[in-house]
Amino acid sequence: MYKDVQLFINGEWTASASGRTIDVVNPATEEVIGKIAHADRADLDRALEAAKKGFEIWRNMSAFDRSKIMRKAADLLRERVEEIARLMTQEQGKPLAEAKMETLGAADTIDWFAEEARRTYGRLVPARTPGAYQMVIKEPVGPVAAFTPWNFPINQVVRKLSAALAAGCSIIVKAPEETPASPAELIRAYADAGVPAGVINLVYGVPAEISEYLIPHPVIRKISFTGSTPVGKQLAALAGQHMKRATMELGGHAPAMVFDDVDVDLAAKTLATSKFRNAGQVCVSPTRFLVQKGVFNAFVDKFVTYAEQLKVGNGLEAGVNMGPVANKRRIPALEALIDDAVSNGAQLRTGGKRIGDKGYFFQPTVLTNVPLSARVMNEEPFGPLALINSFETLDEVIAEANRLPFGLAAYAFAKSAQTKHALAARVESGMLTINHLGLAFPELPFGGVKDSGYGSEGGTEAIEAYINTKLVTQLDI
Repeated sequence: MYKDVQLFINGEWTASASGRTIDVVNPATEEVIGKIAHADRADLDRALEAAKKGFEIWRNMSAFDRSKIMRKAADLLRERVEEIARLMTQEQGKPLAEAKMETLGAADTIDWFAEEARRTYGRLVPARTPGAYQMVIKEPVGPVAAFTPWNFPINQVVRKLSAALAAGCSIIVKAPEETPASPAELIRAYADAGVPAGVINLVYGVPAEISEYLIPHPVIRKISFTGSTPVGKQLAALAGQHMKRATMELGGHAPAMVFDDVDVDLAAKTLATSKFRNAGQVCVSPTRFLVQKGVFNAFVDKFVTYAEQLKVGNGLEAGVNMGPVANKRRIPALEALIDDAVSNGAQLRTGGKRIGDKGYFFQPTVLTNVPLSARVMNEEPFGPLALINSFETLDEVIAEANRLPFGLAAYAFAKSAQTKHALAARVESGMLTINHLGLAFPELPFGGVKDSGYGSEGGTEAIEAYINTKLVTQLDI
C-alpha cells in the first residue's frame, strides 16, 4: 500500500516546516496515490546543520564499522524487495520484474561500496631526505548534495549515497518528486541498519530552488547530479563558482553499430530488449541504430517484430513487458519528434501513437531512414523510440557515432577483431560494450565524456570523487 512520504532530517521522518505537500501520480492510472512533504528553506537549513554534525560523527567512525553498517543496509533492502518494488512500479510505471531487479541491484551496489570503504588506501612515498616520511592520506571531502532523477528512483540514489558513505561523507539527497517512495525506502534501510542521525538526509521540493540554495552553501563540499545536459551545465557552473567538486552524469544519444558479419537474430533481440527497457527512459539507452547495408533489412524486420510483440500495460499486471512513460508531458514530446522525423522523410515502421486515453502508455516505435536533419537524430528522445539507419563503411559509421556532442554509452555487434579494435580506439564514449550488454555493474566505471558529463559513479573511480588527497611529510629530528 502506497503511503505518504516524509522528509528525513537528522535521523527523523518529518513533515515540512510549512506543511506543504506535492501529489504523487501513478503514470499507469493517472490517479493521485499519495503525497510527499515539500521542503522549504527552513527544512534545508535543518538538513544542512544535520549533515554538518553527521559528517563529524561518520568521518571519525572506522572504515571497518562503516562497512558493517552498509552491508546490513544491503541485507535489509533484499529482505524488503517485494514491498519496495511494488512502490516503485506504482510511482514510476516500470514492470514489477524491472523494479525488483533495480532494488536487488542496489543491494549489490551497497555491498560493493561497503568493501571499497575498507580499501581507501593512502601510500608511503620514498623520501629523498634520510629520516623523512612522506605520507599520502585519503580524507572524506565533506557533506555532499546529491540530485537524482525519476527514471531509476533507487539506482540513481544508491550510487551517490553509497560512494559518499563509503568515503566517510555525510549527504543530503534531493530525490525525485515523481518517484519519492522507493528512494525513501532505500534510505530507511540505511537508517534501520544503524547509520547515525544526520549522516543521511532526504528532501523533496522544487529542484531549482533546492539546488540554488544547497550548492553555494558553505556546508556543502561536493555535488553529484544525474539529469539533462542543460541543467547539468548550469549546476556545474554554479559549483565551479564556489570551487565545489562535482560529478555530472548527463544525457546521451547512444549509437548502436551492427556490422554484417554478426548473428542478426542475436543483435536485434539484444538491442531491442535494451531499447524498450523502462520504456526507453534510460540515459544509456541505445537510440541511433546504425546497421551495415548487408544485414539492414533483416535487422529491421526482426527489430520491428520484437517491438510489435511487446505487451504494454500496468507494470503490476502479469506478462507486461513495458509500462507507461513517466509523466503526461512525455506524450506530446514524443509525438512531436516522430512527426518532425516523418515530415523530413523518415519511415514509420511501427508504433508512433499513444495507447488509449488513460495512463501514459505509448507504442514501441521504430523509424527507419531518418535524416540527420530530423530533431530526433540530434535530441535525446528518452522514450520507446528507435531510429534505424544504414551504413556502408567503418569510417562512415564511426563518424556518425561521434557526430553529436554526447558521449555516454555506445554499443556494437561485430566479429572482426580489426573492427572491434578500431571501435575501442576511435569511438568517443565513456562506455562501449561490444557483442553484449555489459554496462552498469557496481565494479565498473560508469560515466560519460563531452556533453554527457564527467566523473564516474561506478568502480574504484567512483569513491575518488568523494575523497581529498592530503600530503603529510615529516622529518625526525
